[in-house]
Amino acid sequence: MKSLHRPLLNVIILLCLCLTGSSLRADEGMWMVGRLDKATHRHMKQMGLQLAARQLYHPSHPSLKDAVVSFGGFCSGVVVSREGLLLTNHHCGFSSVQQLSSPAHDYLQDGFVATDHRDELPCPDLYVRFLLRQEDVTRRILSAVTPAMDEAARTAATDSVSLLISEEVFRQDSTLTGIVDSYYGGSEFVLSVYRDYTDIRLVFAPPSSIGKFGWDSDNWMWPRHTGDFCLFRIYAGPDNLPADYAPSNVPYRPRQVVALSLDGYREGDFCMTMGYPGSTDRFLSSYGVEEQLATTVQAQTDIRGIKQAIWKRRMERSDTIRLQYASKYDESSNYWKHSIGLSQTVHRLHVLERKRALEQRLREQLRRLSDTKETDGDLLHLFSRLELAYKAHREAARAQAYLMESFLNGPELIQQALTILNLDLDADTQSITYQLQRLADKYTDMDAGIDKEVFATLTEAYRRQVSSDYLPEFYQTIDTLYGGDCRAFADTLYARTRLATPDGFQRFLQRDSTYQLVDDPAISLCIDLLTQFFEMNLQLQSPAQDIQQGERQLTAALRQLDASRFAYPDANSTMRLSFGRVCGYTPYDGAEYRHYTTTQGILQKARDRAGDRDFYLQPRLHELLSNASSSPYADATGQMKVCFLSDTDITGGNSGSALFNARGELLGLAFDGNWEAMSSDLLYEPRLQRTIAVDIRYILFIIHQYGHAPHLVEEMTGSAARL
Repeated sequence: MKSLHRPLLNVIILLCLCLTGSSLRADEGMWMVGRLDKATHRHMKQMGLQLAARQLYHPSHPSLKDAVVSFGGFCSGVVVSREGLLLTNHHCGFSSVQQLSSPAHDYLQDGFVATDHRDELPCPDLYVRFLLRQEDVTRRILSAVTPAMDEAARTAATDSVSLLISEEVFRQDSTLTGIVDSYYGGSEFVLSVYRDYTDIRLVFAPPSSIGKFGWDSDNWMWPRHTGDFCLFRIYAGPDNLPADYAPSNVPYRPRQVVALSLDGYREGDFCMTMGYPGSTDRFLSSYGVEEQLATTVQAQTDIRGIKQAIWKRRMERSDTIRLQYASKYDESSNYWKHSIGLSQTVHRLHVLERKRALEQRLREQLRRLSDTKETDGDLLHLFSRLELAYKAHREAARAQAYLMESFLNGPELIQQALTILNLDLDADTQSITYQLQRLADKYTDMDAGIDKEVFATLTEAYRRQVSSDYLPEFYQTIDTLYGGDCRAFADTLYARTRLATPDGFQRFLQRDSTYQLVDDPAISLCIDLLTQFFEMNLQLQSPAQDIQQGERQLTAALRQLDASRFAYPDANSTMRLSFGRVCGYTPYDGAEYRHYTTTQGILQKARDRAGDRDFYLQPRLHELLSNASSSPYADATGQMKVCFLSDTDITGGNSGSALFNARGELLGLAFDGNWEAMSSDLLYEPRLQRTIAVDIRYILFIIHQYGHAPHLVEEMTGSAARL
């Protein structure tokens, strides 16, 4: 695309802003903390921020970003003590708490507290990642791209240079990880340099009656009363550098520690979050939104609902099954409910119509520019090319989404068999040991009877959802040998395979000559699935390249024609900052939500939902909450605040993100969004979008007065905790 003539561009920007009526609001944007422009920082200062830009991010001196971590690659967290204490959400630590639990030590139900460092429990699958610096490498990477390249060649060239840059970081310092991420659809590239710590230990977990209060019923909802927090500690070698777990390791000494605010907040106060949001699609075309709803979103809604119903029924019958499946259910149901809410909100807020209107205005602008020879006429055909590409892509993409949910992310037997098929037995000893341990852990949490029911039910569901052209070969066996009875096929499969239990896996590792892995029926079935998946990929390859190119061109056009609205890139699991104010909202006519909840709301929900396990309170907790107004963590009015709202801009991956006040002090932890704005990943809705956070004072109250751990409060606040 040719560059636009500057005076003409200014006119277009003004015209486009008038047409859209949506210049950038202060509370919109997941800003790259290392590339925060002066205008944005100046606006933050006008809203109340009391920190200089260098106090938010600095590549070589301590700054706020040094206290913020990526937690396990799927959440965020914040360092709150000089000895490496780390706060994140309970639902982020849920899997680790589940792995450490047993019927004898049910930390999910009863909670956990370490009285000193010796009691802290190692979490072998966890790591935390600190961002050290960021560097724009766009020019170097795009120097490998030529105009003659098609999309596949362009991707190969940019990936190759990105990998080279990452390897250079590691060669300079083996404790560092360099990752090059693309922005704006592959138009810009930034190197982020990280240091990972892998010795992470559980310090405090509230019982699920606190950390998951409300469970599925309240998930994504306001008013909220969930104490969604966990405490971990980062350990390091004596040189403060990363080290594998060892009893001799010492608490990590952080570059930056966050101070806690016990003063609370008022409506309208400035606040900001820093964390690692996963992904947004605000540049995505209307055609892309339509496909997303029809494929991934619908498949998650349909298939996960079936699977979870089976799991939950069995979990309610047995504490052993509950412990085995609690984490899996929690992870699956979170985005199942998100998919339902996303689909409903897209329709309720007319997201597709608004995107189409913006695209129509863009068409008109491009047509005017084409008439004045100020832009490439080929861009006029951008939308027709995108529409055709998505049409060619849709059916196979939908079938693949259902294949993923029904099988590759469905029955655990299939996941185990696929993992075994992909084992790299030529890797280094440490990697092999880690892979084998993960497999063994998954078998520990798998019930073959439940999994067989899941397999049979999802095999039937997949057939109902897709064309016969997308049925893997084993469906012919079901039809010819089992009369189309998927349950009879499942009975035979699970009876004959050796991979439903660790038996076949162990025989494979021991090179047992009486057991041939390739002859195992679960492996044969996986080969059928992978063959079908590969055939789908072949169908998708050409339209996917056209879509990738078209979406990148659309992003570039939107940025040129409306620079203020599209000033920040989509989230991509890199550190971001968002800012706004503490505030309530009006979800619909006649309803008004205030900006906080209190412990009285917990007691009210427990009374109203008596007998509902989602709202159960232990007697001791009930008594404590009934007297919370006398706690030193209550505010001046005697209210114990639990959760609060802000209009900061977050998404999945931001769970556990620190919510700071104007001085950079910790107000609480972000843990959820609200149901009325579930489409926010596609289009920001300032009137409705809210971040739900747990109040730091409620966190301290639970740690101190429920967990009887004043030593942890003292470590975080620097002063002796008082009852």
